[in-house]
Amino acid sequence: MSARLWHLGNVVVDLVLEVPALPELGGDVLATRTERTPGGGFNVMAAAARQGLPVTYAGAHGTGPFGDRARAALRAEGIDTLLSPRPEPDTGFVVCLVDADGERTFVTSPGAEATLAAADLVELRPGASDLVYVTGYSLLYDSNRAALLDLVPRLHPALTLVVDPGPLAAEIPRAALELLLARADWWSCNAREAALLTGVDDVVEAARMLQSLLGRGSVLVRTGPGGCLVCHGGRLVTVPGFAVDAVDLNGAGDAHTGVFMAALAQALDPVAAARRANAGAALAVTAPGPATAPDAARLDAFLN
Repeated sequence: MSARLWHLGNVVVDLVLEVPALPELGGDVLATRTERTPGGGFNVMAAAARQGLPVTYAGAHGTGPFGDRARAALRAEGIDTLLSPRPEPDTGFVVCLVDADGERTFVTSPGAEATLAAADLVELRPGASDLVYVTGYSLLYDSNRAALLDLVPRLHPALTLVVDPGPLAAEIPRAALELLLARADWWSCNAREAALLTGVDDVVEAARMLQSLLGRGSVLVRTGPGGCLVCHGGRLVTVPGFAVDAVDLNGAGDAHTGVFMAALAQALDPVAAARRANAGAALAVTAPGPATAPDAARLDAFLN
């Protein structure tokens, strides 16, 4: 595969604690299970790399135990890093409390990944056949946002820019949002994020409205087990999902996005790429953990 994915998001370490219930104010609770795992942008990159797409993490990363853990996970997936580790601080982490009902509550402690600067990307010149991925999380940090807004206008016009606004989509500064809407080739989000950005609850109408806001790109809206909607080439297509016995929904959207980008890089048409992404997300939820996207061979066997 000649294309490469340049990931400009943030890799962090997730500290996952399963608890019977959230503690009361000022209280304490014993976790029944804990897990430390690379998270954030790592899940998307791993999903793409397992499909055979070469991937480079172009975000910042730190020095310390979390940075070491994140880099080890990237190396294990064959993912390159563009930048050297920051001498300080360490890579950040996210505390995720999962209660007995499966509800997730997050607290994020930003680290080196929130210190990306324009100077870090001055020599970055992705090729015309490459893909660049930007996430809304990065746009919430002043330094990262400035670096990305400096980079985006310099991108090759034929390059595929994929934007995932993320769950905090409504908090992205307007100027940054408008720049990315104008340049994005694919706007990939879930139904909740589409509603946040458009103020429209009906997912079909929200997808159409997002399409109208884009300067040149297309829209993919994930609808959970139902699959996704694709707005491309003047038409809206519902791409059905796959019925599976779900074990853990964490990371399903990341698996979907990573597989979708790899399929685009393989020159699949968008609807076929979305169907493959639906299958990748379906397989991902059949195993516990966030980075459970399948490799290409397993996904091919499932589809066949």
